[in-house]
Amino acid sequence: MTGEITKEAVEAVLLRARERSTLLTDCVDDTELIAQHSPLMSPLVWDLAHIGNQEELWLVRDVGGRDPVRSDIDELYDAFKHSRSSRPTLPLLNPAEAREYVRTVRGKVWDVLEASTFGRTELDVDGFAFGMIAQHEQQHAETMLATHQLRSGPTALVATPAPQAARMPELDEVTIAAGPFVMGTDDEPWALDNERTAHQVYLTDFAIDRFPVTNGQFVEFIEDGGYSRPELWSRDGWRHRVDAKLRAPLFWEHDSSGWWHETFGVEAPVPPDKPVVHVSYYEAEAYASWAGKRLPTEVEWEKAARWDSESGRSRRFPWGDVSADENLANLGQRHLGPAGVGSYPAGASAAGVEQLIGDVWEWTSSGFHPYPGFRAFPYREYSEVFFGGDYKVLRGGSFGTDSVACRGTFRNWDHPIRRQIFSGFRCARTISGRP
Repeated sequence: MTGEITKEAVEAVLLRARERSTLLTDCVDDTELIAQHSPLMSPLVWDLAHIGNQEELWLVRDVGGRDPVRSDIDELYDAFKHSRSSRPTLPLLNPAEAREYVRTVRGKVWDVLEASTFGRTELDVDGFAFGMIAQHEQQHAETMLATHQLRSGPTALVATPAPQAARMPELDEVTIAAGPFVMGTDDEPWALDNERTAHQVYLTDFAIDRFPVTNGQFVEFIEDGGYSRPELWSRDGWRHRVDAKLRAPLFWEHDSSGWWHETFGVEAPVPPDKPVVHVSYYEAEAYASWAGKRLPTEVEWEKAARWDSESGRSRRFPWGDVSADENLANLGQRHLGPAGVGSYPAGASAAGVEQLIGDVWEWTSSGFHPYPGFRAFPYREYSEVFFGGDYKVLRGGSFGTDSVACRGTFRNWDHPIRRQIFSGFRCARTISGRP
């Protein structure tokens, strides 16, 4: 979102988020909504009411200064007080109550939006709080989409059109020249605290894959014994591979006819030309070692995505400053999976690197740490409490990420063992000096 933030634009992103949340919860019955489909995930009905509760806290009570709708449920829907695995045991709102709650909250939000001046408080400048809530709902929508992938039985989601046909590109790499670039942002109005502040970083030259690693390439790794060769894995990665009995990406199976995968309840042969998805950081790291490369650092990924050496500036997106559309990236659950590599040539970065936005979240080798000048805003629990630890940064968004929650500076993070997320990767290579 650039330029002047209008109330019409805010209304549009809030409506789009709610339409998606409704789709993901209305497509299953109440039994499915209250069930926990994996200990890694909340019941769908918890996500729905949590979305409403965050909207109430920040927009109705804080920005709007209105009386609470349901202050009695704040603790139930506090993500830091209850682990995902424990949430089914809580006295949660039932599906009908949750739907009524989010409708009531949203009605009050429209009143708050109408009265807002987009500047009364820091939280309200440029409609930041509204943008934060739209992003929050879309992030939970992607989490709910991942829950649908973990459900047993047939898909409840309506089949979407296949992504546009891909050209057959050469799976080569792009060299990024040495030099400084500006990482992060100071002027993206809805950027979250961990994306700030803008700061200059110097990198020596490096090479990065033009495309994410494909299923076909990953099959080569498997068939060359990649899961049985400890020398390819880090110590922690090999320990996890053995303990978790990893032998292929999540949802993959093998029979006499080859590799198959299940996507939202539908079984199909693994398509060789599409980016591999549902792999952990450790699997990505092992593949990169097998390929004689490594994973890119977060800084390398962002320079490859944003830096335009001709203009001497960092772009909002790889292709420029305009928001994504269906010709530039595979975002917003328009398709229920990644597109084949080469599908979005118009979305290439200035350096010629493609599909950096959408399709699959890309693991980087970097831990999650604050930028220089970081300031927690508007609350510590969004970013600050996660800094350090074993978290690895992912970049670029997936086919399940909405455009409001994805840009060249956006940072995601997760534990290196996670595979239920829509995660893939691309490789990089040091050319000279220190990366």
